[in-house]
Amino acid sequence: MNIFSKIILLFVLVFVFAIAGFQNQALMSEDLTPEQRREAREVLKQKLKRYEQKIAQYDKDIAKTEKEKKTLQGEIRALRNRISRLDLQIRQGNIMIEGIESQIGDTEDSIIRTSLEIKNSKQGLANILQVIHKKNQKSLIEILFLEAKLSDFFSHLVALETLNLENQEILSHIINLEKYLENQKHALNTEKQELEGVVAIRILQKQEGASAKRGQERLLRMTKTEHQRYLRAKEEKAKKAAEIRARIIELVGIPDAAQLSFGELLSLAKLVEGQTGIRPAFLLAIITQESALGRNVGQCSLSTEGIKTGEGVCIRTGKRAIRTMNPRRDVPHFLNITRELGIDTFRTPVSCVMWRRERPVGWGGAMGPAQFIPSTWVNRRHILEPFVQGTPNPWNVNHAFLASALYLRDLGGQTNERRAALQYFAGENWANPRFAFYGDQVVRRINCLQTFIDHQTITSFCEQLIFIPK
Repeated sequence: MNIFSKIILLFVLVFVFAIAGFQNQALMSEDLTPEQRREAREVLKQKLKRYEQKIAQYDKDIAKTEKEKKTLQGEIRALRNRISRLDLQIRQGNIMIEGIESQIGDTEDSIIRTSLEIKNSKQGLANILQVIHKKNQKSLIEILFLEAKLSDFFSHLVALETLNLENQEILSHIINLEKYLENQKHALNTEKQELEGVVAIRILQKQEGASAKRGQERLLRMTKTEHQRYLRAKEEKAKKAAEIRARIIELVGIPDAAQLSFGELLSLAKLVEGQTGIRPAFLLAIITQESALGRNVGQCSLSTEGIKTGEGVCIRTGKRAIRTMNPRRDVPHFLNITRELGIDTFRTPVSCVMWRRERPVGWGGAMGPAQFIPSTWVNRRHILEPFVQGTPNPWNVNHAFLASALYLRDLGGQTNERRAALQYFAGENWANPRFAFYGDQVVRRINCLQTFIDHQTITSFCEQLIFIPK
């Protein structure tokens, strides 16, 4: 074997072993965490354990003081315990976030090392390819006559072929490693966002508890007569709030849906807030605006002719309904959705086309409590799938609430609710003044719902706005 062939093969072997060593180092980055990070994580674990023990003790104290809540002093003690417990839970969540941030830091370091290695590898491969290119400028006959022995000629060819194969394998392997690390970073960031959402909820709960404690402490300065008046007002307020929570929301047109109370829908919205950061009042306002909290998920259904034309049928009258669903954009997706879920395509309620000044505007075809059109639902189902079990279902109340909140989050609903609401309704045309009514109505409903959540009160105007069916 000549000198050139030996150099080529030697380079391949060194390069392969170097990459293999780097792969093991990167893949084991979490096992080989620097000493300081390992010690910091151990401290975090110990803190978490202590907080869990303290929280358990507060749970016992809260259970004990529940029996004493008939007195104002007992109520204050119970509230103080709850606030202390929430404070510990906030710290607990922050510590968990710190731990995840440390893991993210390790992963980012691995990604940087991998990227640098890819860059260096490409340069090294480029240098070798230049040598190969120069050799390839000569014909096989020329190389044959240049080699002293026939065996050297074949060794030369084998070396070049081996190098080409190793080039592809090494480069492909490093790129796959970088993709793996990027996916790992994405997963950790997702977990961090979820934890931050939990902490945000705890902070709000602590603020509410502190406000209630200040109110209770003011009661200590009341006279006995004033206190009795306060208790009667409090009982009436609680009774009214209970009536509102218990009010049944009849979910019309949702297959196999149980009747849910407003309190259950509110609890669901609070649960979704922890996963998306969208506050319950905003989500409920959107669902109210879209489908009257699920009472009106559509008055039309697709007809068999509508598969080609987009026409449908008015469910109430049986008359023809034009522009029920866009035949190109939405009908194929709608057929797949209903087939997947095993429901009747032509008996499933969807929204009718909206009319303005006696003219149809756009198309109907929106589905379920959150009123997603089929194409949007299909385009976003991959975002919803990690959060739900089974096939995502736009008529499933849990799925609809979560899908709506995730969409509002992606539209910037955590910082600009009115704009997100308009984009939810009008897409790219959200800034068109003719759609301003939608944003205004959502904001009014948000204010009504937030007042009820904060103070357990609702005006007659708000009651009509939330509970009177469309």
